[in-house]
Amino acid sequence: MDKLKTIGLTALAGSLAAVNANAGEMTVSGAFAATYVTGEGDTGNIATDHGVGLGSDKDVSFSGSGELDNGFTVSTGYTMTNAAFSTSHVSLDMGDSGTLHFMNGTSKAGLNKYQDKMPTAGEQVWDDVDTDDNGVVGTGNANAFGYEVSVMGFTASASMGKEAQGTDTSLVLVADDLMDGLSVGYGFGSNSVSATQEDDHTTVYATYTMGMATVGFQRSKIDKPSADEERDAAAISLAINENMSVSYGVSTVDFETASLSDEESSGVSASYTTGGITIGAVFNATDSVAGSSGTDKEFKEISVAFAF
Repeated sequence: MDKLKTIGLTALAGSLAAVNANAGEMTVSGAFAATYVTGEGDTGNIATDHGVGLGSDKDVSFSGSGELDNGFTVSTGYTMTNAAFSTSHVSLDMGDSGTLHFMNGTSKAGLNKYQDKMPTAGEQVWDDVDTDDNGVVGTGNANAFGYEVSVMGFTASASMGKEAQGTDTSLVLVADDLMDGLSVGYGFGSNSVSATQEDDHTTVYATYTMGMATVGFQRSKIDKPSADEERDAAAISLAINENMSVSYGVSTVDFETASLSDEESSGVSASYTTGGITIGAVFNATDSVAGSSGTDKEFKEISVAFAF
């Protein structure tokens, strides 16, 4: 077993053994989404250039929680996607002292939770068109610790994960009460790409909600030993009513390497929810995918999702 996982589970087990837990609750939930995907492009991959036609995604989640005698709350979750393991977590909510997470594939704290804060009614503009997530900050989230605490309108969110090639760390500071509807954040971290390479990630963002509209801007940078990547993103979403929302966003990745062109993405999303059914539509397009001039791609998806 991974050393970090052993330490994490041992520490959590110790905290649970110190007090008795009241009877907890276990729930099972899930979702089924039917999709139709088409695309256009010249990346050389038939599946990504032209879409996969009809498809489906199936998620099943098991979650449980219980309150300890000292008032702390323990929760856990395990999710399977298309019959295969997807994510899991164990969290200890200590009230005003914050929440401790042990994460495997989840983004409950640190840079991964705040890597793209742009408002959207569906998917981010780079999703499904930029498979390398160029310019998108983040650290490893397999067998990682997370911790979040909020004090007087400010939140600190940190993570530490052990990868085979090294240790990933991150910290995000968020202010939500500077003025009504405004949220700003700044985050930084390191990502061990290999035993000899560690990339530095930074991001700053702001979102503002007024009435039915939410606007946002985010600038992220990845410092690499070879060449840096800088990404600017902006978006607006509109809540037409309590059931329907639409959004539009843009994103530009500037590669420091002279031979690479700017990667420019834009996208429109819409969703409508009634009861446990959500109908969604996404249209994303990217020019110069991964900085390759002339390598363009479009992604179009219509989905119907059922939650249970």
